Amino acid sequence: MSQLFMPLRIGPYSLPNRLVMAPMTRSRADADGVPGELIALYYAQRASAGLIISEGVYPSAMGKGYPRTPGIINETQAAAWKRVAGAVHAKGGRIFMQIMHCGRISHPALLPDGEQPVAPSPIRPAGQVWTDTGPQDFVTPRALGLDEIAAVIDSYRAATRRALQAGFDGVELHAASGYLPEQFLSSGSNCRTDQYGGPVENRARFILETLAAMIAEAGGGRVGIKISPEMNFNDISDAHPRETYTWLVDHLRGLDLAYLHVALFGADTGYHALLRPRFDGVYFLGGGLDQTKAETALDEGRADAVVFGNAFIANPDLPERFRQGAPLNTPDKTTFYSPGAQGYTDYPGL
Repeated sequence: MSQLFMPLRIGPYSLPNRLVMAPMTRSRADADGVPGELIALYYAQRASAGLIISEGVYPSAMGKGYPRTPGIINETQAAAWKRVAGAVHAKGGRIFMQIMHCGRISHPALLPDGEQPVAPSPIRPAGQVWTDTGPQDFVTPRALGLDEIAAVIDSYRAATRRALQAGFDGVELHAASGYLPEQFLSSGSNCRTDQYGGPVENRARFILETLAAMIAEAGGGRVGIKISPEMNFNDISDAHPRETYTWLVDHLRGLDLAYLHVALFGADTGYHALLRPRFDGVYFLGGGLDQTKAETALDEGRADAVVFGNAFIANPDLPERFRQGAPLNTPDKTTFYSPGAQGYTDYPGL
């Protein structure tokens, strides 16, 4: 039998297969960041994944970066997420919530009272962000003060608590894609001169302190982290990425995390070969996979589980299609972020 369909232990859980559904923004929540019944149906349809990692969920109002993205900052949102987790569990699935603070990748139009986005340093990213009135140029963010950094870290702690109370099996720290944790980690977006800036051990401090807060709520076995070295998304850059990411992964050892999720998109360095031996737990490999590449990665011991994104969007029954060698539906990229069921819950199963 293919290793894709072998069980895998992460933390306290036994996953029935090694196919993981990637966290993917789909912009189907309401204007108040509340996930509705359509979102519950979407995840329940995909419950045959070994593990679902939810779309990014903001832990504080200042963490929102896109229209119609969901939050976990109040009891109304938490109650709605409880329906989502319950729908997945009713189908026999497991689901972790990805917690995502966008930092400078936002706009006053998306934030309370038109506030400036926050970041480690007041460095404006190149590019535009989508708002309800169309694309807008990014603005120069406001640098967080030390007391504010502590409050942001505490918001991750509170989000973790609410996610578990809502029935999620665990949480993932989104430390990739140019969002706030990676903004702290990367020299191109962090020019601080205090304990959160400068050498890599200071730039990584935000991630490690945030993980510690999440672990304090959930235990290490119910906390994962996602990184994506040299993805360079959202104008993120680092002067010495190999040094930065090897230092970070070396310091994830001993935390007893549920997993390390590494997604690569176009990096010249073979980061999987570099980072997997440095991590002492379950390793998720993602980025540009098909079934053959995924099976090869597992067979060669380069990963413990494999992460699929677009294939899960278009194929709610992806594990069974792989098992049978069945053809795959093609994802409709024009509906990735549009509201409603089209391109979301209407893809056919076998």
